[in-house]
Amino acid sequence: MMDWTDRHCRYLHRLISRHALLYTEMVTAPALVRGGALHLLDYNPEEHPVALQLGGSDPAELAQAAKLAESAGYDEVNLNCGCPSDRVQSGTFGAILMKDAPLVVQCVKAMQDAIGTEVTVKCRIGVDDQDPSVVLPDFLEQMQNAGCTRVTIHARKAWLKGLSPKENRDIPPLDYDLVLAMRQAFPDMHLSINGGITTLDQTEAFLDAGLDGVMIGRAAYHNPWDVLGQADARIYGDPRDQGATEVARAMLPYIERHLTSGGKLHQVTRHMLGLFTGRPGARRWRQILSTGATRDGAGPELVEQALAELGPEKAD
Repeated sequence: MMDWTDRHCRYLHRLISRHALLYTEMVTAPALVRGGALHLLDYNPEEHPVALQLGGSDPAELAQAAKLAESAGYDEVNLNCGCPSDRVQSGTFGAILMKDAPLVVQCVKAMQDAIGTEVTVKCRIGVDDQDPSVVLPDFLEQMQNAGCTRVTIHARKAWLKGLSPKENRDIPPLDYDLVLAMRQAFPDMHLSINGGITTLDQTEAFLDAGLDGVMIGRAAYHNPWDVLGQADARIYGDPRDQGATEVARAMLPYIERHLTSGGKLHQVTRHMLGLFTGRPGARRWRQILSTGATRDGAGPELVEQALAELGPEKAD
């Protein structure tokens, strides 16, 4: 979710759901430690609970980055062992770490020794020609022995050569059964599932099957109201008394503050385009924001103009 789940996106998503755990886009440890890019740790206090997703493979550097994350107040520090992109591989980050579980153990232990905040891992079921039925349980056992008992598993293998990051989200087959088998094999671990999950019906089925959590990425971004907007009631037993229109209007003070600080409207509204997906007027909502938000002087009134295009009976 790099370049997607920035702090503006997460602020919107927190307005939609009080309870969902939000993750940052991946931030690399070298950028924080060597590059001094501490602005990458910026977030809004309203986002809690929020986890920082770190990329890296140097234990000492990850420990320093974890300290920065803890100082910033993040609720969790997550080591990404799942991203397959070329630029991530070139830095020995992400899914390529599935080939070196002992190194991941070193990284996790270094981070745990450095901070009191929980350190978690996100992984794939394997990469390239690895046999997931062998690699995944071995990886989880090593994580558990390292004291990391919370892992999110993307239920696809990643092909590090020959497939783009997008293709790696679609082409390798999903193996939900393997992840469910890990639930039985590691009863003391907190295991969440990720990959190809688009609805709360699927989410509830996985939770009913015994998994501890479900991570939803792109579906929650493109159709936030049908996923996050219903999650509080269906998953957490906390019905909301507001609709999508109220959420859009609740963003207006945030937009005002962002513009006053020198920001641009489209930096916020690009994350709001899918808020009314599938509802009357949603296309006009997207058109107005897409074409108007980049213009000089564009402000909150554009959001109100777009809201006026929504069918009143379906707006909430």
